[in-house]
Amino acid sequence: MDQLNLSETEWKKRLTPAQYHVLREAGTERAYAGALTDNKADGTYRCAACGLDLFDSADKFDSGSGWPSFTRPIAAEAVSDHTDTSHGMIRTETRCARCDSHQGHVFPDGPPPTGLRYCINSIALEFRARAAPRAPD
Repeated sequence: MDQLNLSETEWKKRLTPAQYHVLREAGTERAYAGALTDNKADGTYRCAACGLDLFDSADKFDSGSGWPSFTRPIAAEAVSDHTDTSHGMIRTETRCARCDSHQGHVFPDGPPPTGLRYCINSIALEFRARAAPRAPD
């Protein structure tokens, strides 16, 4: 996968201040504040920084956490996991594999089939609705 490496100045031009805080400084948006938390439409969730497809709506579930939650990424190579020891905890941070932007964290308390809960900041994602199938002519 081609990497997207921009300077912090370039990221600041590309992203809103709130997106920059979450995506580049590993911030967290407030629970239940994100526009995509309750989204139930069919489609894909892309990295808001670089546009890489990260998650599919078929794998989204309501975890009750206040953030969009998924059982798995769209492809294993779409995300990278990193140990996060901030805030006195040991967690697994999830980043976009293309641009290394913070997305959220993954926890081992999700539903089947994976048992994982990718807890992702809504502001770190862009939703792209799947086009409805064309009716035959």
